[in-house]
Amino acid sequence: MPDESAVHKRTWMSFRASEEIWGRKLASGAQDNLATIARTIARYEPVVMLVEDEDYDTAQKKCGPSVELLKTSIDDLWMRDTGAVFVQNQGGALGAVDFNFNGWGDKQEHENDAKIAGFIARYAQAELLNTQLALEGGGIEVDGRGTAIITESCTLNPNRNPDVSKQDCEAELNKLLGLRKIIWLPGTRGQDITDGHTDFYARFVRPGMVAAHLENDPQFYDYEVTRTHLEMLRSATDAEGRKLEVVVLEGPQSIRPEYASNDFAAGYINFYVANGVVVAPEFGDIEADSKAKETLERLFPKRDIVQINIDAIAAGGGGIHCTTQQEPV
Repeated sequence: MPDESAVHKRTWMSFRASEEIWGRKLASGAQDNLATIARTIARYEPVVMLVEDEDYDTAQKKCGPSVELLKTSIDDLWMRDTGAVFVQNQGGALGAVDFNFNGWGDKQEHENDAKIAGFIARYAQAELLNTQLALEGGGIEVDGRGTAIITESCTLNPNRNPDVSKQDCEAELNKLLGLRKIIWLPGTRGQDITDGHTDFYARFVRPGMVAAHLENDPQFYDYEVTRTHLEMLRSATDAEGRKLEVVVLEGPQSIRPEYASNDFAAGYINFYVANGVVVAPEFGDIEADSKAKETLERLFPKRDIVQINIDAIAAGGGGIHCTTQQEPV
């Protein structure tokens, strides 16, 4: 599995934000956020947005001509989790892993989204790779050189993979993704719909370097676990035996009140690395937003850093990375 910073052929997204799941206010706001994310990425690389027939006109109006719309049946907007996870062999041939999306452990309707990985594989003309494991792309973070960071709370959860041992899970992921070393983080089970995806905790900047989220609100459930993760990452080594260099990305101290909720995902770690750009959130906390941008500029000196408002999607418990899936060249 290539690192996200490898050159992309395109970015995949999904426009669906139904009122049944999101409610009227959040659904409209989420659509606006999706369109902003898509238009931003489309300045740097092609974007294909899956869309229901009934949402096509709205998507066309909000996304504009720079985003390609592709009609199919979908349930929700979290392409990172529903889409195929792309891999390549040594000759560069493309494979697409279908990780059997099951609604984050049967927490949400997913009949249509369970078919998205196969749909994308066919469109991309990639070899479809099947597995017995059930997990999501948001739970997998790789450096493109054989190292992965994965949360136990998600991947080893009985609601996804009952009776699967860590050893057997590792062996299957090693085979599917070309891994030689998995750094397991505990994560948090049962606090959010994802059961603690890796992409809200730790992201590879490049081999040997990791950006890690730090939650500073002691009342929030992630306060202790992000500190545990930092300790584990700082003592971890990658597949090459290198000790990881860990850079902290602290969350904001405040958010805008319009979409404030207990589910609001206020962290900068859920950025997306596309061709020539890092697309990251801003939350209206001027000091924290600026500090996050400065850190990302230091970590990705050859890419533009573009911060955008994604408050409605954050209120739904996700971020920019959650809405995207890269297809490598």
